[in-house]
Amino acid sequence: MRKTTMMALFMAASLAGSVKAADTIEQRAVTCFACHGEQGQSEMDNTPSLGGQQSAYALIQLFMFREKLRTFDPMNEMTKSFTDDDLQKFSDFIAKLPKPQPPTEVGDPARMQKGLALAQQHRCNSCHNADFSGKDNIPRLANQREDYLNKTLGEYKDNSRHGYDGTMADVMGEVPKEQIADLAYYISHYR
Repeated sequence: MRKTTMMALFMAASLAGSVKAADTIEQRAVTCFACHGEQGQSEMDNTPSLGGQQSAYALIQLFMFREKLRTFDPMNEMTKSFTDDDLQKFSDFIAKLPKPQPPTEVGDPARMQKGLALAQQHRCNSCHNADFSGKDNIPRLANQREDYLNKTLGEYKDNSRHGYDGTMADVMGEVPKEQIADLAYYISHYR
């Protein structure tokens, strides 16, 4: 088991009781911040930033974790006791967190151009918006962690990650594996 997965599982297990015992959504969300970073700004490898994520998208993901339609032990453990009301409260809270900021360094111009061409070719902006802000049940991608984007896009490509529909698998099926890194780089550095 990877080190980050083991650490996340340990945190989830040790904090699971505190989620139920806490009174407010802000108190309960402290558990989320253990892995997803303060105010939803992740600093943990392959762990997404939650800040500014679409409420509808977060709701679907939390539901999928609770129902084990999407499996990742720490998240399945954290959400297993969530009521439908809890899912909605958490997703609304996530949407109000500050969105991730672009990296301080400007992206490499050649890689940014490659990534832009790929994003246009594969119509990423038709669902995720031109600025990758997402909408409704479509996630915000702008300034997401590059490692997380690279991993997730690769998982859609190899069909090891399944969404609530087949859209991303269809889109990523057309993207050559060796171009995923340029696409992830571009989206994570988008300004």
